[in-house]
Amino acid sequence: MNNASSLGKKESIKEQLNDAQILFDEADDVAYQPTRYTKKLQVYTMSPSGYVQDPEVLKRAVKNLKRSRVKVTVDKAALSRDMRFGGDDENRLAAIARAAKHSSDIVMPTRGGYGLSRILHRIDWKLLERNPKRYVGFSDFTAFNLALLAKTGMSSYTGPNMLDFGKETVDELTYDIFLEVMHGELEILSFESEGSDAVDTRGTLWGGNLAMIASLVGTPYLPKIKNGILFLEDVGEYPFRVERMLTQLLHAGVLARQKAIVLGHFTEYKLSAQDKGFDMPEVVRWLRANTGLPVVGGLPYGHGDVRVTLPIGKKVGLATEADMAYLVIDDHHHDHH
Repeated sequence: MNNASSLGKKESIKEQLNDAQILFDEADDVAYQPTRYTKKLQVYTMSPSGYVQDPEVLKRAVKNLKRSRVKVTVDKAALSRDMRFGGDDENRLAAIARAAKHSSDIVMPTRGGYGLSRILHRIDWKLLERNPKRYVGFSDFTAFNLALLAKTGMSSYTGPNMLDFGKETVDELTYDIFLEVMHGELEILSFESEGSDAVDTRGTLWGGNLAMIASLVGTPYLPKIKNGILFLEDVGEYPFRVERMLTQLLHAGVLARQKAIVLGHFTEYKLSAQDKGFDMPEVVRWLRANTGLPVVGGLPYGHGDVRVTLPIGKKVGLATEADMAYLVIDDHHHDHH
């Protein structure tokens, strides 16, 4: 993948795209080879949510990343277990503090699951603010991403968790885009977006797992984003439950402050006998009708096979044209505020 050209601030997103080379190509069938970088990345991984079920997957992830000059430091308690958690609350809080103090620039959870919500009020946010890192993760880590932004103003990233790099077959786009973003090389992300609304706007990109976002409504851990571009995904939720969580964001005034909504994967859900045709397309229709916001689908992000890495809390551009959508990342300088 090659870099896009430098983008002017005063042009519309579509005008910028006319001069830029698109970085994301789902039709690329060239044999996969991990991109070799000369600069080394240092990543610290911990288990702030669920426990690691198979330590061999973690070992394989560390080995796979090493091929791309990514040195992974595994927290001493990363393989701990307390019931469903990666250690008891005290140990997981201590791991977060160790990660903040470590010399690694990037911090990632081993996996998602559940566990961060119950310790958000005990995290030392001042410590994290004094020791800025690039935090990357998704699913349950959405709670941390958004709380970090709300409590410190620090941006972070949603993307793969560490164990995603330890699968028997690592998704090449997930791998490559993670490296491109961490090396500051991804400027434009394009993806197929058939049936999406027309949009050409800029705003603060934020979001993640819908259930986690809804759970933060009414707490000090949900950032108050105005003029936002909100992206959402979820797994294993009936369509009516997805709509119910969206109504919570609607009634809380969250959606009224956004400029667009981008939908990723909504996977592994079932329909009930009571649905009678009620499915995700009806949820999207309701969302459009009740918010008046442009809705863009097809974002390759969520609990499916592909998980792109995206900034949370940074300005981006969003445009659609001819059943394609384009996210223009305006800031590549790794600043944390």
